Amino acid sequence: MSIAFGKGLSARETPIPGLVVLDLPVHGDARGWFKENWQREKMTAAGIDLPDFGPVQNNISFNDAVGTTRGIHAEPWDKYVSVATGRIFGAWVDLREGETFGAVFTAELDPSTAIFVPRGVGNSYQTLEPDTAYTYLVNDHWSPDATYTFLNLADETVAVEWPIPLAEVEISAKDKNHPRLADVVPMPPSKILVTGANGQLGRALRAEFGEHPWIEYAARDDLDLTSPDLDSARRWREYGAIINAAAYTKVDLAETESGREEAWAANVTAVAALARIASANGITLVHVSSDYVFDGTKSGAYAPQDALSPLGVYGQTKAAGDAIVSTVPRHYIIRTSWVIGDGPNFVRTMASLAERGIDPRVVNDQTGRLTFTDDIAATIHRFLDEGAPYGVHNVTGTGDSMTWYDVARAVFKVTGHDPDRITGVSTEEYFAQASGVVAPRPRNSVLDLSGTPHLRDTPVTQKLAAYTSA
Repeated sequence: MSIAFGKGLSARETPIPGLVVLDLPVHGDARGWFKENWQREKMTAAGIDLPDFGPVQNNISFNDAVGTTRGIHAEPWDKYVSVATGRIFGAWVDLREGETFGAVFTAELDPSTAIFVPRGVGNSYQTLEPDTAYTYLVNDHWSPDATYTFLNLADETVAVEWPIPLAEVEISAKDKNHPRLADVVPMPPSKILVTGANGQLGRALRAEFGEHPWIEYAARDDLDLTSPDLDSARRWREYGAIINAAAYTKVDLAETESGREEAWAANVTAVAALARIASANGITLVHVSSDYVFDGTKSGAYAPQDALSPLGVYGQTKAAGDAIVSTVPRHYIIRTSWVIGDGPNFVRTMASLAERGIDPRVVNDQTGRLTFTDDIAATIHRFLDEGAPYGVHNVTGTGDSMTWYDVARAVFKVTGHDPDRITGVSTEEYFAQASGVVAPRPRNSVLDLSGTPHLRDTPVTQKLAAYTSA
């Protein structure tokens, strides 16, 4: 067996997205050789952009004879392949849904070479030397309930040029009976779970992501996030992302004894459970946060890295949830403000008052930006599709900041009513006659958008017109 000693650690891209070939340093002398087959720290230092895919199983397939041929199998997990002894000819075919479906890459692997095979890419090989030990790490355990996709080794469309003709080698009966490419059912994407699916953001996410077999929309009755059985409620390794749109948002009721308990259960206990599951299974956790994590005393816009200082119970629970989610390796904390979506909201209330001839008193000392749920949903979609940097991102409407009084005037104007019918009042004046508990509000809810990628810029007046006419 000839091994290439003295290589530097490096990576090579292939025509199949995510399929990466690695050259590995192998150190040898008269006694034999040694290599670090998977060394995450050195790979990162070398600038090799491989996911830290969290392997949970290490397998070895030993092959006695030259010409042993296996595959083409695509599994719903990532795989890191090399050989311990011997040499193989490998063939990989993209069997995922998308533009590169059917793309082929072939290469020889010896102990100085490895390849990272992403989920849904068909993997196969043929041994070129006797006593070949084919090794691979995977980030999920085999399950009969998992989704698998197969392609016939002799498929004429991908036309793999096997070094040893298939008619001359031993192939299993199953591999011989796998379908040709035209009959292959592509591997679907990793699942996405949307919690809080019946809320205003949940409904916007459903409209944005659509109805697909790999997207699951779960309301409170479908999935109890505080259940002690949550870890076994799903086969979590099948999920690529969880979008947590479930939250307790009754700001004033959160100040009551029962409301405080509910707020902590939904905004902290449930979030902690999702964070634990996401961390354990390599899932991207998308969590929606709030301007209420700040006290509103800053003179300028709040940046993602600003220290949290919530005033009331609701803000405290959201801040606690943010801190928990920040420990998840793959996370997006979407911090937003003044959310307007499908259903009852401030904009529709003002439009109704205008239509009914009621002249409202509206707070004029709280400043922020309206954020529409369809814009939040579209931004989340872009983050997941395009791979925005993990961390905290401010996601609100764009343009100049406004007070609630300014928003009310804009609503009256776009609906054809006189905005001067509105009276601006302070927060203290507005709540002076309140019969129940009133939570403290941040006076400044403006979030800094300068570092937010993929934000959709839609004029506020255009959005107001659409919502008031719906």
